Amino acid sequence: MNDDLLDLATSVFAAADADGVGFDATLWDTLTETGLARLTLPEEVGGSGAGFAESAVVLAAAGEHAARVPLVETDLLAGWLLASAEIPLPDGPLTVATGDLDIARTERRAAGVLRRVPWARAAAGIVMLAGDSVVLFDPAGLEIADGANVAEEPRDTVTVDAAVTAAGVGDRAGAELRLRAAFGRAALLSGAASGALAAAVQYAGERVQFGRPIGRFQAVQQQLALAAAEVAAARSAVAVAARTVDADGFGAASATLAVAAAKSRASEAAGVVARIAHQVHGAIGFTREHRLRHTTTRLWAWRDEDGSEAEWNELIGGLAIGSGSAELWSLVAGTP
Repeated sequence: MNDDLLDLATSVFAAADADGVGFDATLWDTLTETGLARLTLPEEVGGSGAGFAESAVVLAAAGEHAARVPLVETDLLAGWLLASAEIPLPDGPLTVATGDLDIARTERRAAGVLRRVPWARAAAGIVMLAGDSVVLFDPAGLEIADGANVAEEPRDTVTVDAAVTAAGVGDRAGAELRLRAAFGRAALLSGAASGALAAAVQYAGERVQFGRPIGRFQAVQQQLALAAAEVAAARSAVAVAARTVDADGFGAASATLAVAAAKSRASEAAGVVARIAHQVHGAIGFTREHRLRHTTTRLWAWRDEDGSEAEWNELIGGLAIGSGSAELWSLVAGTP
């Protein structure tokens, strides 16, 4: 099944326009028609009911082809929060905000400023978790100031002073939301790393220096092999995290460890792969006209989003210490 899904996702993302800036409405329409936009959400709320192994496949393809759409935000984060709180999902792309708002629960109004909200200007709904409540804002009428990360993806400032829809949700929603965001970002990173590596390998076979392609020089081959190892490690870590979450759920300690390891490993790989890809390309890889920037700028931007490797490594260390010598092997191996 995942092979067919990979073929579908690859064909959809490869046909999209990666050279533009901002939200790709045409691609989003295609993702909606194919059921990829809300892949893991339950069918009763308009989703496809797929698992996280399937989500990892689609997100990696999106990262590889620099898709300009809020897949993680819509499917794994905002859509999940709304479905968990039994709030009807608006049609179209969704996003999640973090920050502090003054929420008058009795009047169902909120006021405040939300910063670096992904894709806010394109969203049909902005969702945030306020304590044990899920809050939904209608972006229409809100003041949205455009911003962006280094990959030119929207990271907007939203000024809120409006009525909201709110409903209670479980007290563990915050912990799960963080893990879901890290999992989605790790999958995107693994795909972007694959895309950067593929571009470097192709260029090394085409660029001729001293009478032969630079890919035949041992020093270049060694660097490409190192990048390939980093990509394989990141993708393997994401695959393990997806299987663990599908089997145990986000509430399990095994899932926390697997997702933390996946995001840490993918973030670490991002720096190595981006560096090597640009070294292979030389100066041309840094020009705006070259397509390499689509993947490497995302590697740089996503490396720290939803937690850097240092943050997740600290969590992993805490889990290891907290488990004690008797339980450490069971935690790492995922055995009872």
